[in-house]
This record gives sequence, structure tokens and C-alpha cells, in this order.
Amino acid sequence: MEQIQHKYVEVSGLKLHVAELGTGPKVVLFLHGFPEIWYSWRHQMIAAAAAGYRAIAFDFRGYGLSQQPPEPEKASFDDLVVDVIGIMDSFGISKAFLVGKDSGAFPAFHVAVLHPERVSGVVTLGIPFMLPGVSVIPMHLLPKGFYILRWQEPGRAEADFGRFDVKTVIRNIYMLFCRSELQVASDDQEIMDLADPSAPLPPWFTEEDLKVYSSLYENSGFRTPLQVPYRTLGIDCGVKDPKITAPGMLIMGEKDYVLKFPGMEEYIRSEKVKEFMPNLEIIFHEEGNHFVQEQFPEEVNQLVITFLNKHST
Repeated sequence: MEQIQHKYVEVSGLKLHVAELGTGPKVVLFLHGFPEIWYSWRHQMIAAAAAGYRAIAFDFRGYGLSQQPPEPEKASFDDLVVDVIGIMDSFGISKAFLVGKDSGAFPAFHVAVLHPERVSGVVTLGIPFMLPGVSVIPMHLLPKGFYILRWQEPGRAEADFGRFDVKTVIRNIYMLFCRSELQVASDDQEIMDLADPSAPLPPWFTEEDLKVYSSLYENSGFRTPLQVPYRTLGIDCGVKDPKITAPGMLIMGEKDYVLKFPGMEEYIRSEKVKEFMPNLEIIFHEEGNHFVQEQFPEEVNQLVITFLNKHST
């Protein structure tokens, strides 16, 4: 971990925190989800660099050590596309592999659709091909107490989270979202109420990991992370007939709660997703949950490195 270098890159007037390891022309850019941060890719960055790749991960704008946008309530996934291209341009990178997890998959897909010449391949974990506003998943079929619907309400998550310190919020989210069932609150509950404070952390997520995540979110707060992804999911990105021809790989844990989204499992297992990504390889991990890259880092590393080597030129 100590060999990972940290720096700041200015994109669109914002200073973004970037973590980097490795050198050379073959580049992998890692895109985190929520409640994750650059640190969620620590295992994959070390493995990619050891395999001869330049591994880069950054905190999305308004997350962790990256600067807040001037108007967080107007932030959208379009901004993340700008940031990905801006970071590549700042480092003089003409083409890269994009690896996205959870909501970090959205900018990976979006960049690959809008800027195919900049993308060598796309790997996503936990989320198959989707774009904001062009969702193939019927969100209206989700129960009304579902966490995404709750967190889309302005002020609701802020009030819920505000009852606890940041460390407890991050701990609760990790504990809830490593389960295989959907997180749904009843009318007299908030999402944080679903967590069991006495439950031990899973063995793959240590107190030290929790401390790192907490310190980063203590710095940034949750204002922008609640806007992107949750409150901007329904904004149409304006892409018609999207398709990604670059090589792709989807890693999905069999115990990932995302499979319980209405229509999600059929969308993946029927390979309907390949209508959008014809060169997609789909891999299910039998024991994997929503945090599979932290839960089983060696197995995920092997899958990712094999994919990178196969499609490197």
C-alpha cells in the first residue's frame, strides 16, 4: 500500500485526488462506487502494477480527497465522463482499460459509448450494462422502502445518516450491502435502522479498512455521493441506441443483492445484456457478494489480469 503514489489533477477547475501505481503504456483506470473510494481498488491496483500495467484510481468529484463541485445538487454522471477523459488527458493517456464497480460502472459504460477510441476494454463488477436514464431495469417495481428510492428523496438520507458518526454510517452500509437480500425499510424505519450494530465485520473488511473509508468520507461528507449516483440516476444521458464494441467482462457475485433487482438476473443470465455489449464475457462467482473485489481479491485479480492480458495490444 505504501508504494501507491498520491497526487492531485485539475479537471474542469476541480482538484481530483488520484492514486497511482506502476508505469508503462498499458493503463487501467479504476472507477469506484458508493460507499467506496479509490481505496476499494487497493488489491487490484497492486496486482495490475505487478502484471506490468499502470494502475490509476481516483476519488470522484465530491468524494474523499477530491474537491467538491461548486453546486453538488447539479452534479451528474456526465461530470464523471468529463473527469475520466480529463484525467487521461492530464496523464497523456490515449487509451485505457476501464474497471468499474457498482455506480462506477456507469461512467465506464458511458465513456466507452461516447469515446470508444479511448477504451481498450471494460470490466464491471456488480452492474451489467446500463446508462442513466436508459435503464433496462424497471425501478418502479422496487418496493417503496428500497434504499435507492429512499436516498433519492432530498434530505431523507442526510437526516438518517446524521443520527450517527461517519464511521457508523460506512460500517452500516458495508454490513447491509454485503447481504444477498434487498435492503428495504418499513414505513416506520430508515435504512440505517436495518443494520445490526452488534454484528461483527466480515473477515475481509478490517477495522483498519473501516478507518480509512471513514476518514475519507469525514473529509468529503455525503452531499455529492448522494447526488451521484442516487439523485441523478433518472436523468437521461441522451445516448440513443448505445453499444459497446470493445471487449467486456462482467463479474457478478451469486450472492450480490443486485441480482434481486426486478429483471436483473434474467437480463444477465439470458445474455440480453450482450445486445449492448456483444463482446462481453460474463462470470459468476459462487460465493461473491456486492463487494467481491474486496471479499475475494486474489480470485478477482486473476480474472481481471487474465482479461487485460488477453486484450492488450
